[in-house]
Amino acid sequence: MEEGRFLQWGVFRSLLAILQWWGFNVTVIIMNKWIFQKLDFKFPLSVSCVHFICSSIGAYLVIKVLKLKPLIAVDPEDRWKRIFPMSFVFCINIVLGNVSLRYIPVSFMQTIKSFTPATTVFLQWLVWRKYFDRRIWASLVPIVGGILLTSVTELSFNMFGFCAALFGCLATSTKTILAESLLHGYKFDSINTVYYMAPFATMILAVPALLLEGNGVTDWFHAHPAPWAALIIIFSSGVLAFCLNFSIFYVIHSTTAVTFNVAGNLKVAVAVLISWLIFRNPISGLNAVGCGITLLGCTFYGYVRHMLSQQTPGTPRTPRTPRKKMELLPLVNNEKLDDKV
Repeated sequence: MEEGRFLQWGVFRSLLAILQWWGFNVTVIIMNKWIFQKLDFKFPLSVSCVHFICSSIGAYLVIKVLKLKPLIAVDPEDRWKRIFPMSFVFCINIVLGNVSLRYIPVSFMQTIKSFTPATTVFLQWLVWRKYFDRRIWASLVPIVGGILLTSVTELSFNMFGFCAALFGCLATSTKTILAESLLHGYKFDSINTVYYMAPFATMILAVPALLLEGNGVTDWFHAHPAPWAALIIIFSSGVLAFCLNFSIFYVIHSTTAVTFNVAGNLKVAVAVLISWLIFRNPISGLNAVGCGITLLGCTFYGYVRHMLSQQTPGTPRTPRTPRKKMELLPLVNNEKLDDKV
């Protein structure tokens, strides 16, 4: 009976973790789109900077003041040699995500972000010459096909927003790959990652945001009928963005890799549905089919990766014998990765 109760509590804990992760993630996405579209605050650099500031303060409070998480010590030299380059890519990733959200619907942006597994595998194969099982390549086919169908049939297509989202996928993949080498030896969780990277990202982005959007923000503030209420919404999105990182840490430690993968793809579907109910952006039937194919492809990709990771060392990964030692390098182990501040 005690084992049954423990199992029930584990299932309930996992479900609770997933639901609060969904809640924070979808809320942040919807709030950002609301800021750009309804509040007419069309300044993605400034929104990203606010998120970084709130995340820096939140991580400091959690680790230093409330002591809810132990601080992972990092050598001062490594902060500039390792953390700073990661923070730069991290900053570009977040900014491109907000830029794309400024120009294209949430449904389209979220579908394009699902292209990240394909860009990660392709970059590792092209730049690092890593070998991947043919089942990995096969699992990418529905992802690529779904993205192509969604892009061709998107009724609110914007080339600038599309390119920003696509380059955001490349930035996410680059961050994932660099993390394997630059952060080698450090076992960062999502809170410590934000603690070290968010201040650097704020420093990197503050000057460009001030120079490129400073005058526009000032004009918006004077022209908006309720600027202070709007600013409260903007800073609230920053607070929720930090809470999202905390929820990621919670859900990673409460679920398995397979559950996390499936829940992540269902989260995209929930975000697409809720954004459509709120903003009523036109979605054609083929566009919805393309989005569904992409999400199913991502789920299949995660399943294939999980199955390959469970193979014993002696299990052949492919009928062909690798020709080079580089082909023996393992797939980057980021089964539970979610990137976003």
